[in-house]
Amino acid sequence: MEQYYPVIKNCTLFRKIEEREFGHLMRCLGAQVKSFHAEEYIFFAGDEINFIGIVLSGRIEIMKENLAGNKHIVAILGPSDMFAEGIVCTMKRIAPVTVRVNEEAKILHIPYERVIKTCGNVCEYHFNLVQNMMVVLGEKNVNLNRKLELLTLKGMREKIASFLMNEAGDRGSSMFQIMLNRNELADYLNVSRTSMCRELARMKEEGLIDYYGNSFKILNKELLAECLE
Repeated sequence: MEQYYPVIKNCTLFRKIEEREFGHLMRCLGAQVKSFHAEEYIFFAGDEINFIGIVLSGRIEIMKENLAGNKHIVAILGPSDMFAEGIVCTMKRIAPVTVRVNEEAKILHIPYERVIKTCGNVCEYHFNLVQNMMVVLGEKNVNLNRKLELLTLKGMREKIASFLMNEAGDRGSSMFQIMLNRNELADYLNVSRTSMCRELARMKEEGLIDYYGNSFKILNKELLAECLE
């Protein structure tokens, strides 16, 4: 597990905890590294969840499916990202989403009770974990509100502009890379891939943005912001 400590350190749950303390902490938490193949499911909507997961390598997608079997991507997660923390903090701990592995992945599996309850040794690490958990849940709420706001936008350009401006704001730069490929981005925005690509091309021609693959650059922030008015 030691090889993953640099990745674990970047997870918000372990903020302000020194890497040299991870060995003792992981044993105290009963954490385990689990391997998953591409296209394998970690859990399905309706499953009872009793752990918190942290992506150590690879990529996973969190998605919802309707009764017709249509998929909508809620989020794509990579190394250091955490999932299921909101589910285990509910009364029934029933997953409202499905989590699938996009590419071969290693997941740190932590029993949720080991996080929210202090151990018999009264480790100071646990106090930090509980505080960090509150921060994580707060940030998750902000992201969910952002996603809800995105889905309420009606226009294609509005959705793209909102997404790109939020990404730039999170990174603190007008140049950034996104984890989503074009199909995933269309699913995330809940739009047609063909129409989205056509609109991206128009925005590029008009000098609002530039892009190559998953790399984007906002060229004119003021004009892009006007798309949301």
